[in-house]
Amino acid sequence: MTHSATNPGIQDPGGLDAPVPFPQPRGCPYQPPAGYAPLHASHPLGRVTLWDGRAAWAVTGHGLARDLLADPRLSSDRARPGFPAPSEQFAKVRSRGVKLIAVDDPEHNAQRRLLIPHFTLKRNASLRPRIQQIVDQLLDTMERQGSPADLVRAFALPMPSMVICTLLGVPYGDHEFFEECSQRLLSGETVEEVAAARAELERYLGELVDRKRGEPGEGLIDELMRVDTPEGPLDREELVGLAELLLAAGHETTANMVSLGVLTLLSHPEQLAALRSGETSRTVVVEELLRYLSVSNWILRVAAEDIEVAGRTIRAGEGVIFMTALINRDGGFFPQPEGLDWDRSARHHLAFGFGAHQCLGQNLARMELEIALGSLFERLPGLRLAVPPEEIRPKPANSTIAGLLELPVQW
Repeated sequence: MTHSATNPGIQDPGGLDAPVPFPQPRGCPYQPPAGYAPLHASHPLGRVTLWDGRAAWAVTGHGLARDLLADPRLSSDRARPGFPAPSEQFAKVRSRGVKLIAVDDPEHNAQRRLLIPHFTLKRNASLRPRIQQIVDQLLDTMERQGSPADLVRAFALPMPSMVICTLLGVPYGDHEFFEECSQRLLSGETVEEVAAARAELERYLGELVDRKRGEPGEGLIDELMRVDTPEGPLDREELVGLAELLLAAGHETTANMVSLGVLTLLSHPEQLAALRSGETSRTVVVEELLRYLSVSNWILRVAAEDIEVAGRTIRAGEGVIFMTALINRDGGFFPQPEGLDWDRSARHHLAFGFGAHQCLGQNLARMELEIALGSLFERLPGLRLAVPPEEIRPKPANSTIAGLLELPVQW
């Protein structure tokens, strides 16, 4: 497979930048892939070559990213010709509709309006006691079972899974099923594995919706069943699609932020000491970690019309990939971006995207991270890695979300 082929329409004025292979694995789990370094030469807009040799635009500049993510000429519709596929698996399933994140207005706006009331600050605050209870229970179990432990399995993954199950009204006893299923859905190594995970999740959620119609309970799924839209009540397929999206997106990103956040803090003892002493607030720590880690590896779009930007022409039908880890380390916006700095203002990072598709659950995720990281280091002051750092394996290059396969710790 060659990495030099390009789409005929993509322009390269002056031949200044050659396409960079995409995606690439992270060497250090909390650093961007070293192989993306050549993109600095074409900042803020360069080119990458996908797995099949096709080329796409790569956005690396913070200001340009904000402008383009708010530009209605870029489409989120994965069924559009030219939509960039980071992997063969993605290419084979991309035409399949994904609620909210893979549709454009007016459909996107209608779906978002349905969900906004369920992610308000007041609603999130009502979940705080339950989140703290979940975190405490998991830490109790870790202490009872003793050191060492895999922090991913023992804490980082089940915590947000249990939270989103609570939010949606999914039985607690099924949370392990969702953890395993969503992992295969987002990081499956084969098309067949991804398709099987999706089918299992949809089958379960369909059965859950059917049960709830007969025996209504509490939770977001139940509330959505009672909503009457201008087109009438949501049908079974719509309810399953929204629930599937929220279950997968609602815990996978947060789970990986917890494990990568712990590894990062353990690798930066001075910054960790400031968190433990209370010198730095949990809110500041979480915001800077969101910027620094950028666990959502990319944001994908395709041009619906020609767009003139940064001295280039993005033509209709060409793919655009927002390189999140590079955008959030744009030295023109974040001074000394390679450093982990509690004194900087990191609030304007793009870890949750920007514009109409900005993550609905971002404030819930922030609260989960503050509670999880703060409680973990309070309860286990001796927490440390149980293996040499070089033995800790990042997730594969084609994973939508960056993270760790496991994180052995002791205390």
